[in-house]
Amino acid sequence: MKTITIVICDDDKEIQNIMQQNIEKLCKEKSISSHILCCDSGEEVLTLPAPDILFLDIQMSGKNGIETAKELRRRHKNTILIFVTALSEYVYEAFDVNAFHYLVKPFSAEKMREVLSKALQQLDDTEAIGQLPPQMLLIKRGRLSTKVLLSDIIYAEVFNRKVMLHTVNGDIEYYGKLTDLSEQAGEDFYRTHRAYLVNLKYVEKYNATTVWLEQGTALLSKNNFNGFVQKYMQYINRQRRK
Repeated sequence: MKTITIVICDDDKEIQNIMQQNIEKLCKEKSISSHILCCDSGEEVLTLPAPDILFLDIQMSGKNGIETAKELRRRHKNTILIFVTALSEYVYEAFDVNAFHYLVKPFSAEKMREVLSKALQQLDDTEAIGQLPPQMLLIKRGRLSTKVLLSDIIYAEVFNRKVMLHTVNGDIEYYGKLTDLSEQAGEDFYRTHRAYLVNLKYVEKYNATTVWLEQGTALLSKNNFNGFVQKYMQYINRQRRK
């Protein structure tokens, strides 16, 4: 992992110092190179380059944490935002700015360590995804991350907020959205049904309602039939030109 920038924004100097000490200790234990900055106002945060992780107090004079977060999100979408506050009533507003977590004061060193560890892991996963070649996915299941070649996926289906990948090497299940997978998969895949995404490479035959693949079958909706046929013909033509 690269040197990460962590900003602590709190108008209480004592809390700043405690948090900085805890962050430095954890980063040292994990052999993570970090650059830690402290500030005491939302206005000051917004003058800084985008941090990787921001611990942001909500109740501050001037621009409060929620207002600061909204402006920050317009500029920097990828900052991992962790709110720090003595009041839990802001938790719903925190969701509006895609907060990673919500620490309620007073919190223990163990709780802060737990939240920071998860934030660091997310940064690591995001960096790993950015380094993957375009023909590969990184599927995260709990603490386990698995690399999957797109060309090995026969088809995918979704049910109960879980995506099931049927691959040449077996099945992989994870929490996710088929829409996100479809956007990543590329032109060799087609959404035959709201619950199915198929790899055209493995199509053996089809009719108006069903697509048969080398392993398994997928539903084909009436509205998607013409689009599927067109996509499949384009795929065949691409393969012939290779």
